[in-house]
Amino acid sequence: MSDLAPLPARAWRGRPAAQQPVYPDAAELAAVVADLRTRPPLVFAGEVDALRELMAAASAGEAFVLMGGDCAESFSDNTADNIRLKVQTILQMAAVLTYGASTPVVKVGRMAGQYAKPRSADTETRGGVTLPSFRGDSVNSHEFSPQARTPDPRRMLDAYLRSGTTLNLIRAFTMGGYADLREVHSWNRGFTANPAYSRFEAFAEEIDRAMRFMEAAGVDFEALRQVDFYAAHEALLLEYEDAMIRRDSRSGRLYDTSAHFLWVGERTRDVDGAHVAILQGVHNPVGVKIGPGTSPEDVFSLMDRLNPHGEPGRLSLITRMGADRIRHVLPALVEAVQADGRPVTWITDPMHGNTVTAENGYKTRDFETVMDEVRGFFEVHQALGTVPGGVHVELTGDDVTEVRGGGERIGTATLEERYETLVDPRLNHQQSLEIAFEVAEMLRS
Repeated sequence: MSDLAPLPARAWRGRPAAQQPVYPDAAELAAVVADLRTRPPLVFAGEVDALRELMAAASAGEAFVLMGGDCAESFSDNTADNIRLKVQTILQMAAVLTYGASTPVVKVGRMAGQYAKPRSADTETRGGVTLPSFRGDSVNSHEFSPQARTPDPRRMLDAYLRSGTTLNLIRAFTMGGYADLREVHSWNRGFTANPAYSRFEAFAEEIDRAMRFMEAAGVDFEALRQVDFYAAHEALLLEYEDAMIRRDSRSGRLYDTSAHFLWVGERTRDVDGAHVAILQGVHNPVGVKIGPGTSPEDVFSLMDRLNPHGEPGRLSLITRMGADRIRHVLPALVEAVQADGRPVTWITDPMHGNTVTAENGYKTRDFETVMDEVRGFFEVHQALGTVPGGVHVELTGDDVTEVRGGGERIGTATLEERYETLVDPRLNHQQSLEIAFEVAEMLRS
């Protein structure tokens, strides 16, 4: 890939650009961006094209997308153990979903680049002191001080390096035998042995019998020791994403080489805005988060900008409606897209529409409400004869206590025991697997 993208890929400049940090030193920002342009790509065109094909299969019901990872990655948690545990959790979920769907599961991590987050307010006030909001480690620091909260463009260089080392470790895990299906299955057997999740034991026993059948039939398990694992993040920091655009020397296409898959958030999906414009110019598969206020006309406008010719696998619509609204709002959008005829991959994000503040002040989500939105997503598609293509969840491989409920019945008082997220609450390891078993049952029904 060549290092520099031509000007047409930079049509976002001059467009409205929401959620961007204000850097105090324009010259320093320009120097950082120039440095990033000279650095090697983090992902490659062939990998991106392979994911586009898989996303196309998911839109047709021939695959299912599992997208999961941190709300916002942090530099301090960018350790081998944390990366391994997240990968392990996604692999465990994927093994269960593969059995339930009887189709391949596309494994995508909100990893190796999810270092920036949109915020509802530009500033935060504590004790009469007002400072810029924390926008993720690639922008500023969570510490509440003027120096820490001042946006620093050099943090983008750190984000690039940490994303690269994360991708290297993910590739080592998924290509070096850690993803062996037999090992992943044994981890899940340990999960269902817990009395809190005994209701899934029969399902796990079915998978166990299937594994024994495969072994008896002479299936080459050595061929199942490696899996494809893709990286995704929100395309939020425009200068960073712009600096990572490269032209593929073989095809001549432009790719955002910061990740395989990028999405535009609910707050930044203005069809005339900079975020849609920057993704319009690259060949990656892309997604758009759509909330309950989205109209069919909004969706058509996004399709016209991001996938005007209806190329399969190019565009995913990631719904974040809220459990109390999805059954009422989603049908009209699905029917409109179905009538339009251009393919999209429908994915549910059951997390962001269901955030509440607990009585003790902690931002949280309720597991049953999250599951109810997932059920509503499947019910709508089943009723309309369309394809539920995937799930997109915020999770960690650790035993945090940030989301209430689940088999181990985390309560409000328990939140403070291991509340570690810097932005939004995440499913812990056990809750993530619980969702996988529940969704697997929906997929095979």
